[in-house]
Amino acid sequence: MTGNETVSTANEAAPGRTHRRRFLWNLVKVIIALGMVSIAFAWAFLSPTLVEQYVVSRGEVVAEVMGTGTLEARISATISPKISGRIVAVLVDQGDRVDAGQVLFRLDDSDLKRQVEIAENTLTSSHRAVERQHADVERATAALALARIEYRRVEELIPKESATSIELDRVTESLHIAEADLRRAEAALAETTSQVAVAESTVDYQRARLADTVVTAPFGGLIAHRDRDPGAVVVPGTSVLLLLSLDELWISAWVDETVMARLQPGQPAHVVFRSEPGKSYPGHVTRLGREADRETREFLVDVRVEALPENWAVGQRAEAYIETARATDVLTVPPCAIVWRSAQPGTFVENRGRAVWRALRLGLRGKDGIEAHEGLAAGERIIVPIGAPPSTLHNGQRVEVR
Repeated sequence: MTGNETVSTANEAAPGRTHRRRFLWNLVKVIIALGMVSIAFAWAFLSPTLVEQYVVSRGEVVAEVMGTGTLEARISATISPKISGRIVAVLVDQGDRVDAGQVLFRLDDSDLKRQVEIAENTLTSSHRAVERQHADVERATAALALARIEYRRVEELIPKESATSIELDRVTESLHIAEADLRRAEAALAETTSQVAVAESTVDYQRARLADTVVTAPFGGLIAHRDRDPGAVVVPGTSVLLLLSLDELWISAWVDETVMARLQPGQPAHVVFRSEPGKSYPGHVTRLGREADRETREFLVDVRVEALPENWAVGQRAEAYIETARATDVLTVPPCAIVWRSAQPGTFVENRGRAVWRALRLGLRGKDGIEAHEGLAAGERIIVPIGAPPSTLHNGQRVEVR
């Protein structure tokens, strides 16, 4: 064999060795990948899943409807003056409690006092004028009586020819004049009497306006806020104070219209203010709204609050929970343990370290528990995977209760 033949044979053998090395390397990678998959499979399906358990027991389930709203006063009033004027004193401030009839603020009354004084003087003058007119009427009445006597005397003397026709004409004229004077005096008396009535009305009007400078509380309650200070010029309708009645405060809560049929006045409720999320206050449904919002499909439910936080404010947000049904001494399941499969509700229980699926027939649903009519017995242990939804469990899966 020549040298050229030896080199050619070596070159032909090299590609075969390279192909075998590549095949062996790829085989090693496949084996490693299969090993990793096997480990992952064993970890996922053979190692136990950590779960927490709930022991099935008998208890109480309360069904509630929740609505979010604001604290409102059933009766409130914007306190404003009846007349225009300048405020000289505001005697209350926001947060103050007031009684019915208590003075809240005063307006400048100097001009009105003068108007009352003028009206009273006018009334006094009118009364004096009436007195003078009464005297004139009395004088005219006396003159008429005298004229009538004189007329009758002359009239009786005419047949006896003891009086002339001229004298009769004179006494007749005097009688007519006396009658006219009496009518004029009586008309003047009527006019001055009407002037007295006008003057009295003017006095009453000016006194009422003077009284309107002192603004009092129409009912007892709490001053919610104060809008004006002394020196401000106000007109009728200007808000100076907001007064709230504390007789009835409620949460006007917006509730979904789908639960309307389950609500009625008088139902018990409790209210959680956002200022105190860990505490609830008792209440009850006072009235139901009769108009739903066309955008949100919600309607108002007024829940009266029977107690309030130490610090509260009208308009603050709160959640109202209205009790619509209650079941006692029933088996309860925590809502977090319910799993739906093919429209069938159920849960997982632990049995010898395995997760076992149980189909359930549910009853009343509450925030903290759901009534289980069938599928469970008292003392069984419901399990829920830690850090994962209950739907990740499967029947027969190994579990470990932590």
